[in-house]
Amino acid sequence: MRKFSLIFMLACTCTLAILAQNQNKKLAVYSIAFYNLENLFDTINQPDVIDEEFTPQGTMKWGSMKYHNKLNNLAYAISQFALDYCPQGPAVIGISEIENRGVIEDLIKTGPLANRNYGIVHYDSPDRRGVDVGLIYNADLFTVENSKSVRLVYPADTSMRTRDQLVVTGTLAGERMHFIVNHWPSRLGGEKNSRPKREAAAALTKHLADSLIQADPDSKVVIMGDLNDDPNNSSTSKVLEAKKKQNEVKPGGYFNTMWPIFAKGIGSLAYQGQWNLFDQIIISSNLLGKDRSTLKFIKAEVFNRDFLKQEEGKYKGYPKRTHAGGVYLNGYSDHFPTMIYLAKEVN
Repeated sequence: MRKFSLIFMLACTCTLAILAQNQNKKLAVYSIAFYNLENLFDTINQPDVIDEEFTPQGTMKWGSMKYHNKLNNLAYAISQFALDYCPQGPAVIGISEIENRGVIEDLIKTGPLANRNYGIVHYDSPDRRGVDVGLIYNADLFTVENSKSVRLVYPADTSMRTRDQLVVTGTLAGERMHFIVNHWPSRLGGEKNSRPKREAAAALTKHLADSLIQADPDSKVVIMGDLNDDPNNSSTSKVLEAKKKQNEVKPGGYFNTMWPIFAKGIGSLAYQGQWNLFDQIIISSNLLGKDRSTLKFIKAEVFNRDFLKQEEGKYKGYPKRTHAGGVYLNGYSDHFPTMIYLAKEVN
């Protein structure tokens, strides 16, 4: 990949001027992010869902102060995303572990996010805890055309209630883009026993992505979410067939932008001394390549800045959570955000 020296330019859109080695070319750079917000619940007991612990009377003593601290912390974190490249932050942010649309509305009205022109796409899911996935987007950069929520049917366990998969179609930089936001079934009961559920979720995601590309081969797909699996697990590597290396991706296939990062030992969450990279962003093959007359992938990262980390103790360096072991830490999330950057030549 060619090396670029970066020259920033002020603009009303998320742009970056890049000076190539042998010729001057300006590229517009756009960031796409995903963030598991770790139990962003309001303080109200919602009927028919298991959210009692996140109420003032619940085990978390989840009152107004804690809720607004959580919103302020998350808003600050999101306001810092991608600033080195995109002054307005990401064009699109997939989110998970949100209780309802109301908490998203509160979030985008909080602190520095209130000054950004954020829109919301959200549907209620059947998850028993009441947590959903959603998408927030900068309406100055991304235009939503349509969206839908797709349910995972798992015949082997008809009692399973998991998060729906959110599909959002729109226009970014004049190009048709599809975003599929996920929060696949957890590892409750053990990784091996729960594996078939995530493989079923992966099969649904692949069907959705393949169908979108088949219907419009020029459109581009970004799959993102908390997959509760690492890039080398069977759900992503075999069922979804998301490749580790760009040169392994065939036309119509998928590249896992997080796999090369995971191979370096970097993760987005930690458990018992082991790092996992469940928060993945996977892209369609037509986002790869050197032809920058259309949007192309240039970089991926785990956004593991110091302010998001536990500062001391046994879990120093881990994501700083809101609660841990029943103790209120006033943190952010038990996951680090992940993000990618896309670039396109501008006249």
